[in-house]
Formats: sequence, structure tokens, C-alpha cells
Amino acid sequence: MTSPQNEQFVFSPIVPSLAVADSTQRFALRRVYCVGRNYAEHAREMGHDPDREAPFFFTKHPDSLLPDGNVFPYPPGTSEVHHEIEMVVAIGRGGADIPVETALDHVFGYAVGLDMTRRDLQAEAKKAGRPWEVAKAFDAAAPCSAIVPASRIGHPGKGRIWLDINGEPRQQGDIASLIWSVAEVIAYLSRLFELQPGDLIFTGTPAGVGPVQRGDRLRGGVEGVATIEIVVGD
Repeated sequence: MTSPQNEQFVFSPIVPSLAVADSTQRFALRRVYCVGRNYAEHAREMGHDPDREAPFFFTKHPDSLLPDGNVFPYPPGTSEVHHEIEMVVAIGRGGADIPVETALDHVFGYAVGLDMTRRDLQAEAKKAGRPWEVAKAFDAAAPCSAIVPASRIGHPGKGRIWLDINGEPRQQGDIASLIWSVAEVIAYLSRLFELQPGDLIFTGTPAGVGPVQRGDRLRGGVEGVATIEIVVGD
């Protein structure tokens, strides 16, 4: 008989993925990068100078992705969960030190996501000079629509980005107001990490972020890309 100490356990890996719009294919996920404070008005509402400083990034886990149409479970350990609507970029071709001029050639497609944030825990982490993971990388922290291929919609550089809660407008903006464009974000990020197919980039949120409550219905979108709708559960 084999003792428990000598037993070896092998698990088949489960690769998180997102749907590809109007396709039976799936987009297998590798990493999820997020750009902080990439709209001037949002930077101001968070108490920061919106001048064009170098972009900064944080990450979420691939298995934090929650497909469109699902219930977002209100996370534990918090009493203040905020919504942040964002355009999402899906990388289809990898590379390092990617030039801005060719950065969009690396994009497979676009989606609409929500960077859900335990704001009270983020504020505590900021005050103590600690990392943000508990505020940003919890379970189901990244609801996301299906990915729409760039071959179908091109590379959107302008268009309304918005979020309503229970039919009431909460966030409004235009992706033309990104401080760092999609191409610039890809180029900058690729100097810090070698990007690979399956990477997602949440590009930042416009002003109007705020708390959600159990039972709220969130619906948002990016003009010319996609929409997303979730309900906040228990």
C-alpha cells in the first residue's frame, strides 16, 4: 500500500478562455494586464494629476474572468465594490519591444470588460504602501464580453464608452480620450513583458466609478465593439 506521503497527484490543467463573437472558437487566456488611470477625468476623481506620466500596470488572474451574462458574486471581505467599465484588447501575436507603428498588428480583437474593485481594500493597501492584489485580483473580478475580431471591426480609435446601473447612467466617456492609446500601451507594456497570444489588456476606465449593490443590473459597452451585462449577486 502506498502511503499518503508518497502519493503523487497530477491535475489536468484547465485553461480559462473567452468566447469569440459569432464563432465556435475560444480565445485561450494567458495573462490579464490592466492600465491604471488612463482617462484624465478618472485620474482627477481619484485625486491624481492627469498629466501624461508613464503608464503603470497591475494584473488580474485569467481565472478571474467572468463571461458576459453571468451573475457577479459580491466578493467577501469588503463593503465597497466599485465598477470600472473598460475597452479590452486581446493580443493575437506576441512580441517584445514592439514599435508603436506596428503595435496594432499584434491585436486579435477587442471586447468590453469591467474591472471590479474592492475599493475599501485598495484604499487600505495604498495607505500602507502595499500591493493591490486583494482589491483587484479576486474571484470573478473581471467580467468580460466575447472578443470581436479586429478583422471584423478594425481598430476603434473613438467611440462612446458607457455604463448604466439599473437603467441609470453612471459612466460616460469616449475611447478617443485615452491618455495612452492602444498602440502606445502595447508598445510600452512590451518593453516590460514579452507579450504572447492569449494576453488581455484592460485599457482603463472613464470617470464616474462608484459602488455596486447586491441585485444591481450593470449594462455597458463601447460603441462599435460590444456590450456587456451582468447582475450583482450575493
